[in-house]
Amino acid sequence: MITLYPEQVKERFGPLFCRRLLVMTDEKEGVAELHEQCHARGPIEWDHMNRRRAGGALISAKTEGTTMTMTARIGSYPIRFGPSDTELGGQALEAVIVNGDEVATKWAGAAGAGVGIAACLAQAPGVIRTEYNSEEDLHVGGAHICRSTIVLPKYEKITFGIDDTDTKESGATWVLAMKCGEACTLDGVIFLGMRIIQLNPKAPEKTTNCTGSVITFAVRPDKKEELITFVKKFVEERSVSPDTGICYWPGIKLPESSYAKRIKTELLTKDEANKEAEKLGVSFIDSANGKGRIGALGALLWANGGVEVAGLYGETP
Repeated sequence: MITLYPEQVKERFGPLFCRRLLVMTDEKEGVAELHEQCHARGPIEWDHMNRRRAGGALISAKTEGTTMTMTARIGSYPIRFGPSDTELGGQALEAVIVNGDEVATKWAGAAGAGVGIAACLAQAPGVIRTEYNSEEDLHVGGAHICRSTIVLPKYEKITFGIDDTDTKESGATWVLAMKCGEACTLDGVIFLGMRIIQLNPKAPEKTTNCTGSVITFAVRPDKKEELITFVKKFVEERSVSPDTGICYWPGIKLPESSYAKRIKTELLTKDEANKEAEKLGVSFIDSANGKGRIGALGALLWANGGVEVAGLYGETP
C-alpha cells in the first residue's frame, strides 16, 4: 500500500485541474452525494458519461457547467469495464465506505482516465490522502488501469427553507438567504448554494413575487447544531417581518409530499404546514410560528429540483 497526501501527489504529477472534491453521506438512507468541480467543462462532461456507463456505486449524476453532482450508494459495487475495455477507456466510482469521521471513495480509471483518478482528484482541495495498492496504480495514462482510494472528511447535508422575511416596504428573502449562506464561516461548514422557489403567486398576503428560498450546506456531524443556531439567529435578526418561517432537513434525500405541488397551486394555511412538517420529520426553528412557515416548508421540498423550481407549476424551461 502506498499513501500520498495531496501535496505529494501534486509534486509527483504537477498541478492539475480539480477545484473541489466533497462527499456527504446519509447513512440512514444508504446514500452519498459527491460534488466535483473542474477548471473546464470537458473533463467533467467526459467523466459524467463514463461513470454512468461503468455503473459501480453511482446512482445518478448531474452536470452544470464545470461542476458534477453525483448520488451514490454506500458500499462496494462491481463496475462494467476492465482489461478488455482498455481500447474504449473508462472511469468508475467503485465504492463509498464510511469509516468513522472519514469516507473512503474507491475509483478505477482505464487509459487517460487513470490520470483523473490517480493524479487529478487525488490532489483536489478537501482530500485527506489517497491510497494506491502498488506502484502500478501510479503509472497513469497509456493503456494502464489504475485504482485509487481517495479519503475525504465525512460531511452531512442540511437544507434550510426560509420565507417571509420582508414586507411590501422593504427587504427581500432571497437576498437575506444569500447573505446568510455567504456569511457562514464556521469551521466544518461549507455553503453549497441558494435557490429561489416560486410559490403560488395568488397567495393573498404575498409581498410581490411570492417566492421562498433555500440554502444548503455541507456540515461536519459535530457542527450541525452550531450551524442551525447560526442560521436561525442570522435570519431572525435581519428579518423585517413578524412572520418569518425557517425550517430544516438533515439528509440528502428530501421527503416526498403532495405539499410540494400544493404550495405552487393552492392556498395553504400555517396549520397545514405545521402538520405536514411534523408528519415528514421537517423541523421548524423560527420563533414566530407565523405564516412564513407555509412557504418555508414548500421551498424546502423543492430544493433538489431542476430549474423548473423557479417557475410556475407545470412550467418547463
